[in-house]
Amino acid sequence: MLILNKNIVKLLVFSLLILVSCQQEIEEQKTNTEVSIAKDSQFSSYLQRVVMVKTAEDDVIDKSSYCTVKFPYTVTVNNEIIAINSADDYAKVVTNINANTNDDDIVKISFPVTMIYYDYEEELIENQQQYNSLLAFWNSLPELLTKINCLKVSYPIVLNVYNSSNQSASSVVISNDEAFYNFINNLTSNKLFAINYPISVKVDDHTESIYNNEQFDDAIEDAIEYCSSNNNNTFDFMGTITSNSWKVSYFYDESDKTSLYKDYQFVFKNDFTVKAVKSSIVLNGTWETKLDNGVREFKIHFDSSTPFHELDEGWKLFEFNNSQIRFRGNTSDGGLKTEYLYLTKI
Repeated sequence: MLILNKNIVKLLVFSLLILVSCQQEIEEQKTNTEVSIAKDSQFSSYLQRVVMVKTAEDDVIDKSSYCTVKFPYTVTVNNEIIAINSADDYAKVVTNINANTNDDDIVKISFPVTMIYYDYEEELIENQQQYNSLLAFWNSLPELLTKINCLKVSYPIVLNVYNSSNQSASSVVISNDEAFYNFINNLTSNKLFAINYPISVKVDDHTESIYNNEQFDDAIEDAIEYCSSNNNNTFDFMGTITSNSWKVSYFYDESDKTSLYKDYQFVFKNDFTVKAVKSSIVLNGTWETKLDNGVREFKIHFDSSTPFHELDEGWKLFEFNNSQIRFRGNTSDGGLKTEYLYLTKI
C-alpha cells in the first residue's frame, strides 16, 4: 500500500511537471507567436511601406512620390532662392507659392542633385533634361502607395528564415528601416520569414509592444486609417472610379480569391451600372456609393449565378490614389479575419 502511494505521488508530481511545462509553452507561444510570412503577402507589402523611404513630403518640389531629393540642395521659386536643408524647409516653398496669386509658382531645382528612390536606391541627376526623363518614366507607372507614416519599428529585431528548397533555417538581425526593406525586397519565392516577437513600435509619441502578426497588422492598418499624413482628403472618388477601367488586383474573403477575377476588366458608369469584360464574356451588374459620417461606403452587385456575387459586400474605402482603390469589408473571428477588395487602374 505504501509502494502504491509512492507511485501515485510520483505520478502526481510527473503530471504536475507536464502541466507546468505545457503552461510555460502556452505562455511562450502567446508572447512569441511566429507565423511565416511570404514576400507576396499583403502583410509583407504593409511592412515594406512602413520602412520604405518617405518620398511624398517634397512632392511640391519634385512632382513624384517615387523619389525625394537628397539634402542639401537649393530651389528657385518666383525668383527667390530657397535652401532646402531639411524637411522643415518644404514649408518655405509652400509659403512662397501661396504668397501671391499673380506669379508662376514654378519650382526650379538647382542641378546637379541626388535623388533617393522609395526603395533606397540613389541616382545623381545632372540636369533638367535628365530630370524630365526621370519624371516621364515615373508618370508612366501606376501612382505609388507611399510610406505608411506615424508608425516606426524599434530596432534591432530578429527575423527567422526558412528555405523550403533545402529545408534549412537561419536567422538575421535587422538594425534599421533600409535593412528591413531590402531584406523583404530580396526575398526569393522559396523563402519564408517570421518575426521573432515581441517587438516594439512607436506610434506617434508612444511605444507599443507587439506580440504577433495580427497585432502588428492591426497597428499598421490603424496608422493608415487614423494618421492624418496617410489620408488624402481631396480624392475625387466618383471622378476616378468612373473615368478609368479597373482590374481586381486583390480579393480576400477567408482566403485569397483574386484568381476568380483574373483578366476581367471592370468599367463603372455614372448611371451606377458596371460591366466586367473578359474576351467575349460580358457580365453586367450595378454599384452604389455614399458617405456615412465621413466614411466612403461602396457596394457592387452581380447576379448570384456568377462567381462575382462574392463581391456583393458592404465595402468601406480604406486607401486610395488615382491608380489604386482599396476597400475593407467585414471582420470576423475576433478581428483576425478581414475581407479586402483592391482595384488597380488598367
